[in-house]
Amino acid sequence: AAPSPGSARAGVARVRFLLESLRDLDARLRRLGSRLLVLRARDDVSDAVCAALKDWNIGKLCFESDTEPYALARDKRVTDFAAASGIEVFSPVSHTLFDPAEIIEKNGGRPPLTYQSFVATAGEPPKPVMEKYSELPPIGDTGGYELLPVPKLEELGYGDLSQEYIPPFRGGETEALKRMRESLQDKEWVAKFEKPKGDPSAFLKPATTVLSPYLKFGCLSARYFYHCIQDVYRSTKTHTKPPVSLAGQLLWRDFFYTVSFGTPNFHQMEGNKICKQIPWRENGELFVAWRDGRTGYPWIDAIMIQLRKWGWMHHLARHSVACFLTRGDLYIHWEQGRDVFERLLIDSDWAINNGNWLWLSCSSFFYQVTNQTVP
Repeated sequence: AAPSPGSARAGVARVRFLLESLRDLDARLRRLGSRLLVLRARDDVSDAVCAALKDWNIGKLCFESDTEPYALARDKRVTDFAAASGIEVFSPVSHTLFDPAEIIEKNGGRPPLTYQSFVATAGEPPKPVMEKYSELPPIGDTGGYELLPVPKLEELGYGDLSQEYIPPFRGGETEALKRMRESLQDKEWVAKFEKPKGDPSAFLKPATTVLSPYLKFGCLSARYFYHCIQDVYRSTKTHTKPPVSLAGQLLWRDFFYTVSFGTPNFHQMEGNKICKQIPWRENGELFVAWRDGRTGYPWIDAIMIQLRKWGWMHHLARHSVACFLTRGDLYIHWEQGRDVFERLLIDSDWAINNGNWLWLSCSSFFYQVTNQTVP
């Protein structure tokens, strides 16, 4: 099948996390009397979905709205088919706190380009859907379709995995909720969370929630997490405020989703109206040294090795290596760094990954950044 750009470039760690998440979803559905349906697409994913809609005589199609360019094109092909076939479509915005299209409309048809203007325009996010189910209807007759189990890594074309380092983060909603509850139990830590003051060298016990991959894959609802944080705030005398607070990090996530949705060519310098056109250097040797953790700067190399082994590193560590590659030391194009992150991070997210590289390279959002990491 034709994969999404992110899936096509995903490293082993992210694919493993995705498969673990799907197995957990299947297990949770089976406990309710249903199961996860896994189909094999021989060509385009949208073609496979449309064929199933027709063959199974589906009357209503429900799926989560997605704002990435690839997903928008894919979903349009499916919804066009559904409309022509008389199939009802329900596609709510549930991956983010807010609907990016609504924020842009409220802002006069343009995405807000500062965090402060975004927060002022957005207001308070809607509450999550809290309805719980004790059982689900059976899946029904699937005809001659082969219903597959969640595949193994080896079945997806990955070779010898015996030497692969297993990251310490396991995918799935079960693990996401457990990790969230453990983080929120420390109410003082939640109330005092201040993004610039983390410890990026805390490798054995990361100094943050490590919930970003669970948000990325939909294992954890951003709205549910946001309102659980608000519950903690209500039980404490004082707490930090956005943009540095824990809740403020979820607002940053929505900020990048909104700007990316309303900005053509957001993922590149060329044709991107909010991106500075900078004559970056081309130096393959230095780039490879940065990518492979062979710069000779212990801090930078340690972070890049952690990225390759774990698929994750602290946000301040990401700032360090991004600054080093771009405006801080090597002056190499942010798109090259973005591609490495996209391949290796288990929480790689199109909007946030591109947005952070635009920001940290001083290509957009913040241009007069005087602080930089000196490794």
